[in-house]
Amino acid sequence: MNGVHDMGGLECFGPIDNLPDKLFHADWEKQVLALSLAMGATGTWNLDQSRSARESLEPSEYLSIGYYRIWLNALESLLLNHDLITADELASGKSLEKARSLKRVLVASDVSQAMKRGGPTSRATNTKASYKVGDRIRVRNIHANTHTRLPAYVRNHSGVIHCVHGAHVYPDTNALGQGENPQWLYNVKFSARELWGERRDERDVVHVDCWEPYLELQR
Repeated sequence: MNGVHDMGGLECFGPIDNLPDKLFHADWEKQVLALSLAMGATGTWNLDQSRSARESLEPSEYLSIGYYRIWLNALESLLLNHDLITADELASGKSLEKARSLKRVLVASDVSQAMKRGGPTSRATNTKASYKVGDRIRVRNIHANTHTRLPAYVRNHSGVIHCVHGAHVYPDTNALGQGENPQWLYNVKFSARELWGERRDERDVVHVDCWEPYLELQR
């Protein structure tokens, strides 16, 4: 969807804070990440649904609450929407009803292996890739009302297929619970001048991974 989360290529957000080079800046952030990973492992929702929950926050909220607070607020929304907690439980911070059953449970002894295994999104497909390395393409000017991984700053711009990643879970349908619908995924190379004008150095390029439905041949 078009939203404040899609910041690629935007200006006027002020300087970037030079925070210490570490993953967490408070203990509660560790707990938020652990809770998010544990709930993701239950299979109640998929990766793209969790991303969609984060990007669906109100713009003022998204820009002001910080990275892990975004994760926490999205997790709370997912738990409420899947009837795993009630509004009263969220407000009180306590369990008030019997816990609901889950598809899977990630136990502490399995965390290390689960983290090493990750969540690969490559999938088999019986379709053929429509594009090959070197093909010149144009990104379709798509303005989806739901989740997409297509950055706004490359829409309606031309690039060249740099490599073919194979078929992967298509996030636009997966976020809606409409299935993984594997689609071919390409790395597309854009010149910075194509994206941001002639004042950019002609040697600068940007690489963006794009699913096949986002693309069309340059005419």
